[in-house]
Amino acid sequence: MSKPVKKALVKPKPDPPVIDPYLPGSGNIGYRVSRYELDLEYKVASNRLSGTATITAVTLTALRSFTLDLADVLSVSKVRVNGRQPARFTTSNAKLRVTLATQLPAGAALVISVRYSGSPGPSETLWGEVGFEELSDGALVSGQPNGAPSWFPCDDHPAAKASYLIQISTDSPYRAVANGELVSRRVRAARTTWIYEQPEPTPTYLVTLQIGQYVTHRLPDTAVPINVVLPARLRPEFDRDFADQAAMMELFVRLFGPYPLTAGYTVLVTDDHLEIPLEAQGISIFGANHCDGTGGSERLIAHELAHQWFGNSVTVRRWRDIWLHEGFACYAEWLWSEHSGGPSAGEWAQHYHQKLAALPQDLLLADPGPADMFDDRVYKRGAMTLHLLRGQLGDDGFFTLLRDWTTRHRHGNASTDDFTGLAANYATVSLQPLWQAWLYSTALPPL
Repeated sequence: MSKPVKKALVKPKPDPPVIDPYLPGSGNIGYRVSRYELDLEYKVASNRLSGTATITAVTLTALRSFTLDLADVLSVSKVRVNGRQPARFTTSNAKLRVTLATQLPAGAALVISVRYSGSPGPSETLWGEVGFEELSDGALVSGQPNGAPSWFPCDDHPAAKASYLIQISTDSPYRAVANGELVSRRVRAARTTWIYEQPEPTPTYLVTLQIGQYVTHRLPDTAVPINVVLPARLRPEFDRDFADQAAMMELFVRLFGPYPLTAGYTVLVTDDHLEIPLEAQGISIFGANHCDGTGGSERLIAHELAHQWFGNSVTVRRWRDIWLHEGFACYAEWLWSEHSGGPSAGEWAQHYHQKLAALPQDLLLADPGPADMFDDRVYKRGAMTLHLLRGQLGDDGFFTLLRDWTTRHRHGNASTDDFTGLAANYATVSLQPLWQAWLYSTALPPL
């Protein structure tokens, strides 16, 4: 009788570490990126994207392998690490996995070059389609919260901020718009190459690419440069709907502190309808439906501008603290209304309190859960929390706190605890009852 064959025990592969439980598949460990340089070509008619991403990073631990986030529809043809071919690379499940020939020590320079191509499209997520999207005549990127890998390989989570150089070549009738300052524009035959430099640290989800048959102009007499990009046919409607854009900027600089970007602010209007406007670093993107000459999008214009301070410059470390973006931008809508002769912030708080009282009382503002992170209750309850804080601190204390907040965490990341801790310095009584009722309880408190 033969002896039974002993089967070797195969150790199961450990699950990849989760950086943020709201987006468990996003983000990577072992290194920190400081800069992305994207050299891309996009063909509008065929929706074909190709190019090279050069990523400068440093290792945080000894590394033999690492991953980058990249959509499966994009094919990688070549990878180089510090100028050398790695032992192997593979792509699957929205990850590019790279194994090095030799281990790198902690603190080592890491320059990753990825050549890739494909027909990009948005990713299906819990919040709908996110990422690179074809328009009827052009393209746009809607990156929040995890759409960046739909068009370039990256370390995709909000605390991974870096600088960017974006070079994009496309058909000459089209204008390409990306983050930062336009430093070069070269026309060669039927194609134009646009080069943008974004020096301020920026999370991947706020990096954008907008391509369309646009014209551009600059708003006159603004302390912060405001550029406008839109289809020529929408210029008259824009002049009516966005007439207060410069005044909004002036108010928010006074209330929130200096505008955080050197290249100024760009308002872009697509020729397509968009369900909601989109924020990017230094850019707000509106649909043609938000620019119809009726003035109906004024609160959205204020909201997107406010994100340049709250969300884009001061960014959450974890998505559970999303109220620090949306509650603040919503409250900025109310502040603009108050300043421009509309209902006061207190009247808006009363109005939305009545509406929220009729909705389910199951949302925890400080941790709403991934399904509800963009729920309108996060926006309105966050704004109400700030209004009650303003009542506790008084206007001088409250707006001094906001300017302190945007200064301390300029181009950085912060949490709810950071904000409540800073606010305590401006209060003469304990703010814990306020935080407990509005941030850490699900029931809607009375105003």
